Amino acid sequence: MDKIGLKKELLKTCLSIEKEHVAQLKQEINEAQRLSNEYGAPKDRYDPYRTKLMRQRDLFAKQLDKAEQLVNALQKVPVEKEFTQVSFGAVVITDRQKIFVSAAIGKVDFRGESYYAISTLVPVYQAMEGKKAGETFQVNRNLFTIKEVW
Repeated sequence: MDKIGLKKELLKTCLSIEKEHVAQLKQEINEAQRLSNEYGAPKDRYDPYRTKLMRQRDLFAKQLDKAEQLVNALQKVPVEKEFTQVSFGAVVITDRQKIFVSAAIGKVDFRGESYYAISTLVPVYQAMEGKKAGETFQVNRNLFTIKEVW
């Protein structure tokens, strides 16, 4: 399979992971709301159980917002473009790891290998931005050599 096809599959895997996360968070929000509704009206002004449920729901809602932002970022990845230097949408193969510059998802197992889906806001990306195959960059005293960019 060509590199563009691999990148499309990698993106599809990342989207699947994040959409599953979104679905789980929606389920958690609904469960917290259901428990709160079943519990009924607050027993007194400082009802700790109901307050706990509402805080959980609000926490999950914030996480859901972030997860939906990641899905939106992934949907903007230019998969048809093959890169020669590191930028948003590139797959970067270094001597230490494989990196997909897309959204902050973290480690993604893809075709028996580990890729790290990162955003453009992390120090690793900032250190390698604009670099090409054969160039090096350093993060936390670790030296990386870029083998491929596509």
